[in-house]
Amino acid sequence: MSRLDNKVALITGASNGIGAVAARRFVEEGAKVFLVGRSEKVLLNLRDELTHEKCDVMAGDIALEKTNQEMIEACQHRFGGLDISLINAGIEGAAALIPDYPTEVFDDVVAINIRGVFLGLKYSLPLMSINGGSVIITSSIAGLKARGLGNSAYVASKHAEIGLMRTAAIENASNNIRVNCVSPGPTETRMMRSIEENRSPGAAESAKEEVLKGIPLGRYGTPEEVVNMITFLASDEAGACTGGVYTVDGGISAY
Repeated sequence: MSRLDNKVALITGASNGIGAVAARRFVEEGAKVFLVGRSEKVLLNLRDELTHEKCDVMAGDIALEKTNQEMIEACQHRFGGLDISLINAGIEGAAALIPDYPTEVFDDVVAINIRGVFLGLKYSLPLMSINGGSVIITSSIAGLKARGLGNSAYVASKHAEIGLMRTAAIENASNNIRVNCVSPGPTETRMMRSIEENRSPGAAESAKEEVLKGIPLGRYGTPEEVVNMITFLASDEAGACTGGVYTVDGGISAY
């Protein structure tokens, strides 16, 4: 028997990176998945790969209340319920000190990383309250401490995600809903490539070398390693885990 047999999972930010890897892993583990992201073309290709029997998709902006309402309704209509909600969508924002940080970019980060998580919780939790389940929010080690300069919006948003998680965990424990954060460190994804380029325009490899100096294991994590933790938290093996922050960061948080 696989770890997620007969489970229904919703995944936001599923077009690439950790979200896409999680979609594949959840299906391998026996789940049916409803995927949400911005690129309909990418999502449809992923649905074809995973088969329409086990996967359905919807393109939309998770910062919008309408998108969150519609994705929950569509998931329930397609698969009959919801057992796992992986709230994974996020953006990194700009690289600038606070006096120079573009206000419109700060607002965009807040909209996706905070409002999007809040709305994901708001609409997932009532459906999950019927039979219980697991919510996993993809946060970051930036939610535990500020590292480096110029990422105020991202750091603030990731701290906020952990606060929302802890509140939701307390409020929903009586309904047998577990809520946790997975907090990756630097991971081999498109987002990390963007962060490197933002830090050192035209010299991303140099930026990566500097980041690596601060990782005890001396390397970036992989999306697969992050999804290993996510899959554990989604499964019944994590039945006593709620309100926690689980780092996958190569030892950075040990400092």
